[in-house]
Amino acid sequence: MMLLLSALRSLIFVLWMALTVIPWALGVLLISVFARGDTVYWACVGWLRLAIGGARVICGVSYRVHGMDNLPTAQDKTSAVVLLAKHQSTFETFALPTIMSHPMAYVFKRELLYVPFFGWAMARMDMIHIDRSRRSEAWAKVAAQGKRLAEMGHWVIMFPEGTRIARGQKGEYKTGGTRLAIATGTPVVPIAVNSARCWPRKSFLLRPGVVDISIGAPIASVGRKPGELMEDVEAWIETEMRRIDPEAYGEQRCPSLAETASA
Repeated sequence: MMLLLSALRSLIFVLWMALTVIPWALGVLLISVFARGDTVYWACVGWLRLAIGGARVICGVSYRVHGMDNLPTAQDKTSAVVLLAKHQSTFETFALPTIMSHPMAYVFKRELLYVPFFGWAMARMDMIHIDRSRRSEAWAKVAAQGKRLAEMGHWVIMFPEGTRIARGQKGEYKTGGTRLAIATGTPVVPIAVNSARCWPRKSFLLRPGVVDISIGAPIASVGRKPGELMEDVEAWIETEMRRIDPEAYGEQRCPSLAETASA
């Protein structure tokens, strides 16, 4: 019965996204005729908030954020970082822009630009879309665009495992994100997300619950090598994943430092 209810709520949520993305995307396209840059970005983030709100109201999926104080504030317009996040589902791609104070630039495969309405709106944003079949050209584009965006104070976000990873699993952490951070002299910020608890990868069957988004302290990139810097990122994310989602790893939950201090 619970599975049937979740399936029904998930179907309503998918319909909600489909019905709202079309007029919103058309509105973004209209806005982009007269404005570009941050104006278009925040207009698109408005729909992401609508989608995340729909997940909460319709499917009972909410989230809580830990470590927001590890990020530069909205007043610090020139402070750039490279965000390196765990990727388990669509949820974090929608949620992260809604909680960040600065415009973010995803590095994503260009095929997404061809998705009707959603992709068309993405094409109007200052993102980094690459052709994965041309790896050397893709990296050159990431490096050039990443440097330009860092100088603007924008935050580049990458998923170092490259794709959505099943709950409780770990993919290969690739060094593209740390290479970019070193090339631009910006710190990296690791992010752990246990979104597959409520929204499994490659599925639109949402389960009620709370997603934890945990943001780590910035790690300096100056003078580092890409591999060793990524090892630090991987160690933090995978350790934090076991804390915020111990059931997925067959472990008991360990309290955070903040929870221990307040006890």
